[in-house]
Amino acid sequence: MNPKTSASSVTPLRARRAALDILLTTDPFDKARLARELGALARGGRIEFGAALELAEPPGIPGRPPQPELVPPRSLERRAMHTDAGRAALIHALAHIEFNAINLALDAVWRFAGLPEAFYADWLGVAAEEAYHFTLLADHLTGMGFRYGDFPAHNGLWEMAQKTSGDLLARLALVPRTLEARGLDASPPIRAKLWQAGDRRAAHILDIILRDEIGHVAVGNRWYRWCCAQQALDPLEAYRELAQRYQAPHLKGPFNLDARRAAGFDEAELAALMQATQSPAA
Repeated sequence: MNPKTSASSVTPLRARRAALDILLTTDPFDKARLARELGALARGGRIEFGAALELAEPPGIPGRPPQPELVPPRSLERRAMHTDAGRAALIHALAHIEFNAINLALDAVWRFAGLPEAFYADWLGVAAEEAYHFTLLADHLTGMGFRYGDFPAHNGLWEMAQKTSGDLLARLALVPRTLEARGLDASPPIRAKLWQAGDRRAAHILDIILRDEIGHVAVGNRWYRWCCAQQALDPLEAYRELAQRYQAPHLKGPFNLDARRAAGFDEAELAALMQATQSPAA
């Protein structure tokens, strides 16, 4: 798909191919626009998914612009929230998370064949909402006198996607249910900081993101449990094994338990999460 064209040009049996084409798009604003268009087509039932298509992985995944520079997380400079540059750096970090989240959802659509059409429809919907979040944050950043790419960023989300590229169950366990679920915990304190700093617009954007991210994590939970059922696995035990095998990061509290419950985590999972944070290894 040419990024300057419309996603409405998608023909039957090419929706998963279209997701791959959008994933390869390097301009972040073209990627966001096309992801929203493809999501709208899926929501309206105007495309076929081509679930059986086996697509070869091309070079260049994921498409990304030359900037921001990607650096290790520990190399990122901490900036004061009371300065314009400090708030802009935070907004930029959030925009980068949303940009990666577009890529993650699109990658799930094209990479994993032979699944129910509802799986692809769900993740195209997630990609469209992540694109909306990215656009809100990037536009706000522009209004502050900065732009996406002005600050360095890290690549942690996509690195886990690479680790789990051959294992759908691990992808679902460790990306939406682990790394993206951390956003449910982080969002309220970040929102409070932005509100206290006087950035009401950013705080309201965080409200939108938290609302939608609960739904995104719920999608991950639903399909993770579906995969566990298909393989006759206990979801809690399978998660423990996958987290160890793929060296998932240890999660630290405080946790937004209400948001996690709304996203579909059950009480046994929440109890295990709390217990893991209290162990010496955590």
